[in-house]
Amino acid sequence: MINIIDYKIMEKISPLISIIVPVYNEEETIDEVISRIISLGRKLSIEIIVVDDGSEDNTLNIIKKYDQIILVQHEKNYGKGAAIQTGIKKSKGDVIIIQDADLEYLPEEIPKIVEPILSGKADVVFGSRFIGKIEGMSFSHFLGNRILSIVAQILYKTNMTDIMTGYKAMKRHVANNLKITKSGFDVEIEMTCKILKNHYRVVEVPISYKYRTFGESKITYRDGLRSLMSLFSYI
Repeated sequence: MINIIDYKIMEKISPLISIIVPVYNEEETIDEVISRIISLGRKLSIEIIVVDDGSEDNTLNIIKKYDQIILVQHEKNYGKGAAIQTGIKKSKGDVIIIQDADLEYLPEEIPKIVEPILSGKADVVFGSRFIGKIEGMSFSHFLGNRILSIVAQILYKTNMTDIMTGYKAMKRHVANNLKITKSGFDVEIEMTCKILKNHYRVVEVPISYKYRTFGESKITYRDGLRSLMSLFSYI
């Protein structure tokens, strides 16, 4: 069973946290995302790995302003899963967490997401929008996310509420053992299914979600259908 825990932010956390930021054409938000992650260094020991997945706008130039990060560039757009794979390989942290670059997820919530791992209560933490606060999610995305989570509950005998969340944190050995192969958005399904099948200790914590203010979502109904089919392929 998946435990649901709402933790207060710890005052001081010492293990190294690798924050991986996959980014593709997010010139409107990437500056603020990186700035807000850097500010977490007052409470967390962090390294920030930004993987530019072949951006064609001004994203890369904005990223290059920061010397507090590790920048990795893909020569072309391979997909979110590919960017995550690159970030994991480059990272050195004891704990790994993925931060989307569109500001739909708040960097300030990272400390409470990693806390169950740092305190020894979990191997993996999912930040759940559906036990937290959702603002502005379209009905189609809401329905699609709920269907995918319900199907996962049935197939994998879990009570997980948000399998497609962009906030996934895990111990180093979990990330290494997942052996991610998917290059697109179906990487979310791949990670979740492999985590459940390996019976890692998983908890969910409530998070806030606000639909992006700039740009357009890169997830289409085709990604949803592909994710649904992928749920069955890992059984």
